[in-house]
Amino acid sequence: MAWRCFALKTAAEYMESMKDLSPRIFLGGKQVNLLENPTTMTVVRANARVYELAEDPQYQEIMTAISPYTGERVSRCLHIAQSIHDLEMRAEMALLTSQVLGTCNYRCVGADTLNALAGVTWEMDRDLGTEYHQRFINYLKYLQENDLAVSGAVTDPKGERTRRPAQQEDPDVYVHVVEKRSDGIVVRGAKVSQSGAIGCHETVVIPTMAMRPGEENFAVAFAVPNGAPGITYISQYTPFTAEREVIPDIKYLGNPLYGQRETCTMVFENVFIPWERVFLCGETQFTGKLIARFAKTHRMNCGGACKVGFADLIIGASQLAAEYSGVHKAPHIVEKITDMIRVRETCYACAIAAAVKGREEPAGSGFYQPDDVFGNVAKLTVADGFWEIMKWAGDIGGGMAVTMPSELELENPETAQYIRKFMKAAAPAELRLRIAKFIQNWCAGLHGAGTWHGAGSPQAQKMALFALTDLEKKKKLAKNLAGIAE
Repeated sequence: MAWRCFALKTAAEYMESMKDLSPRIFLGGKQVNLLENPTTMTVVRANARVYELAEDPQYQEIMTAISPYTGERVSRCLHIAQSIHDLEMRAEMALLTSQVLGTCNYRCVGADTLNALAGVTWEMDRDLGTEYHQRFINYLKYLQENDLAVSGAVTDPKGERTRRPAQQEDPDVYVHVVEKRSDGIVVRGAKVSQSGAIGCHETVVIPTMAMRPGEENFAVAFAVPNGAPGITYISQYTPFTAEREVIPDIKYLGNPLYGQRETCTMVFENVFIPWERVFLCGETQFTGKLIARFAKTHRMNCGGACKVGFADLIIGASQLAAEYSGVHKAPHIVEKITDMIRVRETCYACAIAAAVKGREEPAGSGFYQPDDVFGNVAKLTVADGFWEIMKWAGDIGGGMAVTMPSELELENPETAQYIRKFMKAAAPAELRLRIAKFIQNWCAGLHGAGTWHGAGSPQAQKMALFALTDLEKKKKLAKNLAGIAE
C-alpha cells in the first residue's frame, strides 16, 4: 500500500488541480484546451506519472526528501540539495523518470532553477542586504506544502546574436522589466524551448546569460503561475503531433502515453509579478553565478542521467529488434549493443562523479552543487554518445524502423494477411511492428537535436570545460618530468 504525506499530491490530485487552470495555448495554428488536446495531454500524463513515482515506497529515497523548511517529506523536484547524497539522488531521479517516461520529466528544469536560486539569493542577502532569499524560501515552502509542479524558463529568443540584450532592435527578444511599481514589476519578452510549461502549476524564470552593467532591466528572476494574465503558450508542432491528432488509438504510436518531449514558446506581454515572487531585479553582477549554477546542475542531470535513462530504453528496444529478427547472436550485433552499453555507462559515470565531487556552494549556505567539470563532461559526452546510440539502434532495427506499415493494417481485412505473412520473422508481425515503431520514435524523432542542444549546446560545455581547467598546473607537471626549468 502506498504511503501518504500531506505535502505530497497523488497523481489524481494533480490531474484534478489541472482543471483549475486555463492556460492560453496555441498548437498547429489554433487555440487548444490543455486537457482535451491529445498532444498537450501527454505532458499532463507524464507529470501525473512523476507524482505516482513519488507515492511508490520503493522509490521514496529517489523521488522524495525531508524538507528542512517544512519538516515534511516533499518531492525531490522541490528539494534544495543539502548534501552529496542529495546530489546523487537528484541524478537518480533524472535517470528513473527517463526510464519510466521515455520523455521529459517536465519538473526537471524547475528543480534545477530552484537549486540555483537558493544559493544566489543567499549571497545577495549577505552581500547586498536584500530580502531576496527570504522571499525565495517563503515561495519554496509554498511550493513544497502544496506539491506544485514547477517548470523552469531559461532560454530567450536572443534576436541578433552579435548584439547584447540592450542593443537589440526589439528588446522583447530577452525577458526584461518594463515597469517597477510599489507592489511589483511588469515584464515583457519570451522564453523558447520551454519543456512542459503548459502542464505545470508554476514557472520559475531566470536570465539566459550573464548580464553586464547597463543591462539591469534584463537581470530579472521571478516566479509566475500557469496561465497568468498576459502569458501565451505557443506549442511546437511536429510530424508526431500530426500523427497523434489523426490516429484514433494511441497504442499504435511510438510512445503511446507520453509522446515526444513537448515544448513551447512562452510569451510574456506586460505580465505583472508581485515583489514576493521576484528573486533578482537589476543585480547584474549575480546573473553569471545564477546561470552557471543552473547549468552545472542541469548538465549533470540532463547529460549523465536523463539521457542515460533514454539510452536504456533504446538499448532494450535494439536487443528486442535483434531477437525478433533472429540475429541477436551475430557477433557484429553483440558488438554494437556492447558499444551502446559502453557509451551509456560512461555518461552515467560522469554524472555520478559530478555528484560525488560536489560541494557546498556558496560556502556557509548549506546548499550543495555538483562538480563543474564532471557535469560539463557528462553533457558533452552524451551529446556525441547519444547520436552513436541512435546510429546503432537504427542499424540493428534496419530499414523497417522507417519503412514499416502501420499496425493499423493488421485490422484491415484487405491487408492483414499480407502483413502477418511478410513481416513475420523470429517473432510475429505484431511484435516486430511495435518495436520498430518504438525505435522510430527515437531514431527518426526529436531526441537527437534535443539532446545536442538541451542544457546548452556542446560549444557551451567546451567553453566551460576549457575555462575550468587549470592548464598552468598541467604545464608544470609536464615541465617537471621533461626537465624544463621554470
